[in-house]
Amino acid sequence: IVDRIDDNKDGYLTTEELKIWIKRVQKRYIYENVAKVWKDYDLNKDNKIAWDEYKQATYGYYLEEFQDATDQHSFKKMLPRDERRFKTADLDGDLAATREEFTAFLHPEEFEHMKNIVVLETLEDIDKNGDGFVDQDEYIADMFPNEEGGPEPDWVITEREQFSDFRDLNKDGKMDKEEIQHWILPQDYDHALAEARHLVYESDVDKDQKLTKEEVLDNWNMFVGSQATNYGEDLTRNHDE
Repeated sequence: IVDRIDDNKDGYLTTEELKIWIKRVQKRYIYENVAKVWKDYDLNKDNKIAWDEYKQATYGYYLEEFQDATDQHSFKKMLPRDERRFKTADLDGDLAATREEFTAFLHPEEFEHMKNIVVLETLEDIDKNGDGFVDQDEYIADMFPNEEGGPEPDWVITEREQFSDFRDLNKDGKMDKEEIQHWILPQDYDHALAEARHLVYESDVDKDQKLTKEEVLDNWNMFVGSQATNYGEDLTRNHDE
């Protein structure tokens, strides 16, 4: 894996090489995931997944007979939500998803035109009082449902401060869609670059800002827990990148 990451074959891994590699691994994971489920949904084998095919494969059982009231409730909520997401992913509007459109449907956070859906779904999940905003208590309850009603741990108190200082940008006591987008899809944050910098910082013994194979192997457990090795999975699989 180190040899494959080392793009220019100079024997060193730079932050840039690691960043490019992590992005590639992430993309591969997404497309592999789509390939894995494709045949379950493309029932008529026309290499497209129609909304009706997806609906039948996912909700067929419920469409025919769902007795349980809790099932019925979650089904009634999930079906329109899936349909809205499917129609957003379906760029040509023919109600049949190509592989790329279906990838956007399953992994909306990776696609620019799906960002509004990611924000909307996050808002709907956290906004318990249905006012179209996320207030501080809703934000905290999403991370720490304090059912016993006891004292809040220190990290929750810190998160409350985070909400006031960094989440609620216009200081009106709640987050609107724009503030939610800033929180979950920050424009100035590159996840792959942050991961690459972290790996270099933690493994670069001689502090020359690049890694030798020895430095990587000496700190192998850091890489096994990283996206750079698909959380260790790539160590047992062969890939042709």
